[in-house]
Amino acid sequence: MFVWLPLTLLSQISIYTVQSAPAAFAPAPAPSPALPAYEIVKPGCIPTCGDLVVPYPFGTSQGCYLENEFSSFLINCSDSTPHLGKGSIPVRNISLIDQHIHISTRAARICYNDIATQVTYEDPYFLGLSKFQVNHTNKFTVIGCSTLALITGSRVQNYTTGCASVCDGVPSVVNGSCSGIGCCQTSLPKGARDFEVEFRVFNNSVLADIPCSSAFVAEDGFYNFSSSDLITIEERLFPVMLDWSVGTETCAIAKKNKTSYACVAPDSTCTDSVYGEGTGYQCRCPSGYEGNPYLSNGCIDVDECATSNPCHSPATCLNQPPESVQCECPHGYNLTADEKGCEIIGVSTSLFVLAVGSAWIFWLLAKRKHIKQKEKFFAQNGGFMLREELSKDNDLAKATRLFTEEDLKKATRNYDETGIIGQGGYGTVFKGLLPNNIAVAIKKSKPSEQSQTSQFINEVIILSRINHINVVKLIGCCLETEVPLLVYEFITNGTLSDHIHDKDSSTYFSWELCLQIAAEIAGAVAYLHSAASPPIIHRDIKSANILLDENFVAKVADFGASKLVPRDHAEIGTLVQGTFGYMDPEYFFSSALTEKSDVYSFGVVLAELLTGERAISFDRPEKDRSLAMYFISSMRTGNGMPSIIQKSLANDEKNIQQIKQVSMLAARCLQVTGDKRPSMKEVAMELEGLKAMVEQPWVDQGSTTDHTETEYLLNQSVLSDAMGSTGLGYSSIVGFDNTSIQMTGKVQFR
Repeated sequence: MFVWLPLTLLSQISIYTVQSAPAAFAPAPAPSPALPAYEIVKPGCIPTCGDLVVPYPFGTSQGCYLENEFSSFLINCSDSTPHLGKGSIPVRNISLIDQHIHISTRAARICYNDIATQVTYEDPYFLGLSKFQVNHTNKFTVIGCSTLALITGSRVQNYTTGCASVCDGVPSVVNGSCSGIGCCQTSLPKGARDFEVEFRVFNNSVLADIPCSSAFVAEDGFYNFSSSDLITIEERLFPVMLDWSVGTETCAIAKKNKTSYACVAPDSTCTDSVYGEGTGYQCRCPSGYEGNPYLSNGCIDVDECATSNPCHSPATCLNQPPESVQCECPHGYNLTADEKGCEIIGVSTSLFVLAVGSAWIFWLLAKRKHIKQKEKFFAQNGGFMLREELSKDNDLAKATRLFTEEDLKKATRNYDETGIIGQGGYGTVFKGLLPNNIAVAIKKSKPSEQSQTSQFINEVIILSRINHINVVKLIGCCLETEVPLLVYEFITNGTLSDHIHDKDSSTYFSWELCLQIAAEIAGAVAYLHSAASPPIIHRDIKSANILLDENFVAKVADFGASKLVPRDHAEIGTLVQGTFGYMDPEYFFSSALTEKSDVYSFGVVLAELLTGERAISFDRPEKDRSLAMYFISSMRTGNGMPSIIQKSLANDEKNIQQIKQVSMLAARCLQVTGDKRPSMKEVAMELEGLKAMVEQPWVDQGSTTDHTETEYLLNQSVLSDAMGSTGLGYSSIVGFDNTSIQMTGKVQFR
């Protein structure tokens, strides 16, 4: 059973309060927090609220904080406890240096009875922030034994992420581990301005022992899972880090208005917010100064002699604004070569030789240590295993290049963030340029268990042997770093998802182009299932993992979740992984991964091509949020094709029969039961046949004649199966785009 349980939104976060002791026994008041030497508030304004230092542009009273039509930096201090704005969100700390504000939140919590009916919920919350961004280093944590929790919100576009937590009760969990058994964690996207939490329960058999589920956002590293948290966690407060900036304009525009420009300290610098257009700017004191750049006298020179005196006795330190010092020696002494100490005149040469020799020895030892570390990583990542395999196969050795750590650092300009072209659940992808001016995509995977080394090397070998025009080519790898790096050919035209869903994209998908892309994807996946040895189940087919080159040739990419399936094995152990919205519901509930799971995911991609709709959309009614369900239900009212099909295709009378056939093919791929879906080989053959008819219109198209009765019967059969009320029906699982989950399970290959 799978129940959708949305939580009522509240405009503020509830705060756990402790009653004060009677006055007669009240403790002595806490000392006021120490204030910095520089000016932090406007004249006449109170610089603290309780233990919190409140620097301008924040303030506790009218005229003491920055306020305009876009934002207010009010800190409510009515009860000597700081709260953000006019609400009740407690504030823990405000930083001028990195321009963070730390707040406190409580966990969202929901409880059920043993038949999965909601009984109570505590502190469901909605956090909406106009001028603050939720820092992406915070983690979303879910606690429970049959829980799928989703966190949704907005940034440039709406986002959804989440994870699933399962267990067989308290004895099955491991304290300190949030890997999906009793506790799971996932990252937040950059630029989130608000969030809300929603719960689902998908197995009511454990609710008698663990009836409640919890979810919260907290700073990375703060939370350490304990089995006791499965029972009670509701009274805890969790810190959340937010980023703040001023206004909505860029620095260049803001500087033109001297009245409202916030960087008023002399020589203070202005930096555009990293979150892009409309998110304002940040002010900082110039180099060598510290303080508050939002006040005219807020920045003061840092006395390096007082904070980090570099001079060695008997030298004296003289501060040299803005950011330097000078060491002076007494009479009869000269400065040493590093200009930090003093020496008696005449011994400088020998000391210089000694210093150079020491530096050379230090450099030599550091270099040797780095070489040993690279050798350790190389062995740890299976380098010797791969080298042995390459020595057995000359063709494989030619196709697989082993890059050094220095090669890829140069190619990516030391992994400059501006070179990031993709991020996902399995790692980060950088664009790189090799010395021969060949552009490549370099995938930096997330750390994995050492027990997976042999599997990783096996995957590198298999992918190196794949030579298919519609599969992104693996060029080589680097094993000298802590996590292995994979180097792929660089595809220039973005992802299929970008072209379908980006509102600014000018791409027009004619029927011919739709059919070409669909046939190429199907052919590539069929190749992985049937021609690769051993077979490969991709496990994460989605439009974001389909790249397009300049000629719109499709390339299947991202094999981070793929599984190699030996032909002589019926099943192998694995974790359930994939992307909500594309994940096979049968696989999700039974943990049995088969090649038909890729077929289901391909069906969702096919539905995206036909409709232009996202795999998941919160702009649609709840029952239609999943494109798979929306597509199937619309087939019933669409006269042989979905009523939600793109207008350009619906009006294409020339190809209407083919469009109907492909729509029915998508419906067959989206069957709830895997055995009722076609194989990818069958899908590829059918699409290739239709593509041939488009390319060669003189080919006999008798098979596309409108046999109304046959089509009607087929339609009803497929749709009846797809919409059936089995335990795995579409109403039981509504997927979520760009959201990955992991659970323990088995893989089967049929």
